Amino acid sequence: MASAASTSATAAVAVASRLLLRRSPHPLRRFAHVHVPSAAVSSRASKSSSSSSFGAAALRRPPGHRARMGHTSASAASSVPALGLTKANAVELPQVTFTGKDTEFSDWKGDILAVAVTEKDLSKGSDSKYENAVLKKLDEQLGGLLSEASAEEDFTGKAGQSVVLRLSGQGFKRVGLIGLGQNAPSTTLASRGIGESVASVAKSVQATSVAIVIASPAGIQEGFKLTAAASIASGTVLGLHDDSRFKAESKKVQLKQVDLIGLGSGPELDQKLKYANDLCSGVIFGKELVNAPANVLTPAVLAEEAAKIASTYSDVFTATILDEEKCQELKMGSYLGVAAASANPPRFIHLCYKPVGGNVKRKLAIVGKGLTFDSGGYNIKTGPGCSIELMKFDMGGSAAVFGAAKALAQIKPPGVEVHFIVAACENMISGTGMRPGDILTASNGKTIEVNNTDAEGRLTLADALVYACNQGVDKVIDLATLTGACVVALGPSIAGIFTPSDELAKEVTAASEISGEKFWRLPMEESYWEGMKSGVADMVNTGGRQGGSITAALFLKQFVDEKVQWMHIDMAGPVWSDKKKAGTGFGVSTLVEWVLKNSS
Repeated sequence: MASAASTSATAAVAVASRLLLRRSPHPLRRFAHVHVPSAAVSSRASKSSSSSSFGAAALRRPPGHRARMGHTSASAASSVPALGLTKANAVELPQVTFTGKDTEFSDWKGDILAVAVTEKDLSKGSDSKYENAVLKKLDEQLGGLLSEASAEEDFTGKAGQSVVLRLSGQGFKRVGLIGLGQNAPSTTLASRGIGESVASVAKSVQATSVAIVIASPAGIQEGFKLTAAASIASGTVLGLHDDSRFKAESKKVQLKQVDLIGLGSGPELDQKLKYANDLCSGVIFGKELVNAPANVLTPAVLAEEAAKIASTYSDVFTATILDEEKCQELKMGSYLGVAAASANPPRFIHLCYKPVGGNVKRKLAIVGKGLTFDSGGYNIKTGPGCSIELMKFDMGGSAAVFGAAKALAQIKPPGVEVHFIVAACENMISGTGMRPGDILTASNGKTIEVNNTDAEGRLTLADALVYACNQGVDKVIDLATLTGACVVALGPSIAGIFTPSDELAKEVTAASEISGEKFWRLPMEESYWEGMKSGVADMVNTGGRQGGSITAALFLKQFVDEKVQWMHIDMAGPVWSDKKKAGTGFGVSTLVEWVLKNSS
């Protein structure tokens, strides 16, 4: 990721929805010997470099060694142990069943009855009793205990507040109040927050069953209730899930059953929950890709993860994995220049989704930056705030791409063909690496003077964008943890979007309103391109300190066909949560919604 002239890409907090009702085998654990359903698969192989099993083997070769390239299965495994002997533990993920019910909440039996309340819901009449019907009835059932406890705990219903009481003589063992703030949930993000709070309470008391009730259900628009229910379920699993694959010990989640009372029931809700399940399995997958360390998740291993998607969902997916030799044939000099220093060889990954039955009306491409580690190269990341220790997340764009691919493989939208493209590699330092001042030639013939080896992501994306446009697509979106400048501009939880197309900007904005992820459109100021011109090549790869995220977008534009609608998303901020010290799965939900909008 580019440092944007000493501006560090600080880690970020973003909310990503996740729901796990049913789950395919745990990602990034066992995926050696993957069958790729495509004849056009090529991978690099030699005695010192072959494809590897995640957590069991990683590609290694001596610095400067350039192995001979052959054509083998993308799943060829190696017995060479991973650097540090690190393996991903087999972790049992939460298996929670969500059910919509229209029963009376006071009759429910289980561990926790969780009531979501606004600040207004807690107001009391002249008789010192709650005016809200749900709280009034519940408080009377508990002999005034609810009113007494909320006063003692200074519970005012603010967002994030909660209070839990242990009971006796009731059908439910505990009652919990979950604060919503001033209003009943009216957005995906607010609804998801209810689930996260419930998960926190459930974990703290090791509950196995929970019922969730909204104290003022009339405050939720009728048409939003099913979406609210699905979002609450997503947030619940988001709060429950802990990526402990690389920890010596992990705590087992006890929660098995969540009943959603008063938000609907029946086939329509079941369909919403099914969609949330498919979507959030992709979000979890993307998040765990980001969390995986660079000594385990190499470019070849990332390629195997992509190939596994194609193998698992071969009815709609095919995979093409290109090795270094094939990329040389395609003249991807910009991408290969970045990869040249690494002992782990690059992999160019192309998944193609085609709907069952054909009848394609629109072709899309989603391109993700795939730097499995970014040292900065000879412009090495140094000093406080450089975030070099977090640069495993520099493949967050590719994680979003493959997370969306996994979700769409299960949703199976009709009428749309989607190409998922990642130029995966590492940006390292060795005698074979690119140097400041080197000139690279991209696959569209344009030349680039490298004035900063830490502005490497755009170099890999350049060839990936050319490749994507050559697939005959109508629209392209690329996602990248590209610049620290974008984090400075928008903070840690908002991604910047850049596009010459107002239509595409409206599409993605509409998709984000459903997903709950935050984006902000920034200008593509063409006059700034003057600072990107080189005296000896067509362009340099980075401009001055000011407007760094804009000049990065202008650079990428040079590699996009003018006939193709294109958007660049700089997600350097929201890819990572400093609070949780983990990836967020950002981008997956919005990408899926965008594809579905184009499908319809």
